[in-house]
Amino acid sequence: MLSMTIDGETVDAHDTFDVVNPATGAVEAQAPECTPEQLDQAMTSAARAYQSWKRDDDARRQALRDLADAVDAHQKELTALLVQETGKPLAVAAGEVASSAPWIRYYAELEWPKRVIQDDDAARIEVAHRPMGVVAAITPWNGPVGMWTWKIAPALRGGNTVVLKPSPFTPLSTLLLGRIGAEVLPPGVINIVTGGDELGKAMTAHPTPRKVSFTGSIPAGRSVAVNAAHDLKRVTLELGGNDAAIVLDDADLENAAGTLFAFSMFNCGQICCIPKRIFVPANRYEEFVDAFGAAARSMVVGDPTDPVTAMGPLTTRPQFDRVSELVSDAVAGGARVVAGGKPIEGGGYFFEPTVFADVAEGVRIVDEEQFGPAIPLLKYDTVDEVVARANATDYGLSGSVWSADEEKAGAVAEQLECGTAWINCHAMLPSHAPFSGAKHSGLGVANGEDGLLSFTEQQVVHTARG
Repeated sequence: MLSMTIDGETVDAHDTFDVVNPATGAVEAQAPECTPEQLDQAMTSAARAYQSWKRDDDARRQALRDLADAVDAHQKELTALLVQETGKPLAVAAGEVASSAPWIRYYAELEWPKRVIQDDDAARIEVAHRPMGVVAAITPWNGPVGMWTWKIAPALRGGNTVVLKPSPFTPLSTLLLGRIGAEVLPPGVINIVTGGDELGKAMTAHPTPRKVSFTGSIPAGRSVAVNAAHDLKRVTLELGGNDAAIVLDDADLENAAGTLFAFSMFNCGQICCIPKRIFVPANRYEEFVDAFGAAARSMVVGDPTDPVTAMGPLTTRPQFDRVSELVSDAVAGGARVVAGGKPIEGGGYFFEPTVFADVAEGVRIVDEEQFGPAIPLLKYDTVDEVVARANATDYGLSGSVWSADEEKAGAVAEQLECGTAWINCHAMLPSHAPFSGAKHSGLGVANGEDGLLSFTEQQVVHTARG
């Protein structure tokens, strides 16, 4: 059993919980159940480490470089654990792990100088950014290593220390990352604790953190915001999405269909910012449906450790049950099944790549975030109509527009009510690009310089002259 990391030391617990391999449905490991006393120890350790960590930016930058090197050195072990706990295909898991060290190095090298807004005979006014203190971070089960990196790298570079909890469905790779971090970072800078929802509630309500960074569902995000509000903690909430992809009538349909299919089924459809609703013009609809269905029927689903596998199982039993429910509801509502439509028999949480046609708003798989390998294809007549339909949701994470004319696509993209609008691509997330959600899809911003600054407090230094 892997241990928690508190104050640089390995820490076990009296109680444990099971970790299930989604490819088999069998228990593969146990993880420690953090006690309230151990959480207090982690918070105390982080608060103590913060006093020295915040003072030396050059030392923090070098520590991040060392952390990136250490993560690189453990890629094989991290990838194996990620496949075991998430069911990601080997190549997908390896890609997630491989992206972590460059992400950390990006923040190590990022410059963020003070901003001078006045410098004259009357005054010099500088705008600086100071560390916040201890950050409570909670990561989701769909990208444990990637989300650990998204939170740890900017938080540490900003001068903060961190207590982080992964999802109880996928704690193993994060526990290993805690041990890797302890090899190169001062004790207490990163603390990793594991447990269920009650531990998460205790973290967000704990008096020590001054910032909460959470990635997960909208209902859970609301709970985090309420807990954090009692002592006015700052929050970043990266929540769900129901992304609309709009294919315009001049798009390269074959390319758009193939690319959108790959995006929509990536990680078994379990990514917040991938296409969840695809709108296609009526005069090209059947052509697109045929191409999309063919791609679904040719996709190799199976053992995630087999290099030929393109899609593994859903990661959790609750998500498998939810996708099954949404698919059944769509069929009952009269949606045409173009491909798939049912679970795959045998062990594990496998589901056929599923494509629906002749479906519209009012059906749950259109109105809700499915977060699985089932995608509805919707028909539209005019651009004004499709923009209105794409925006008619409480979700506002991201979206995309597909066209041979970038200017035309850009005019449509600017009308989408979402945090990121892509043109002729989707779910492209470079480290230097800020990422945020509109409406119910989140608060605050991650990634890039804006993401780094979200882990700081602004301070104005005003020097009077004359």
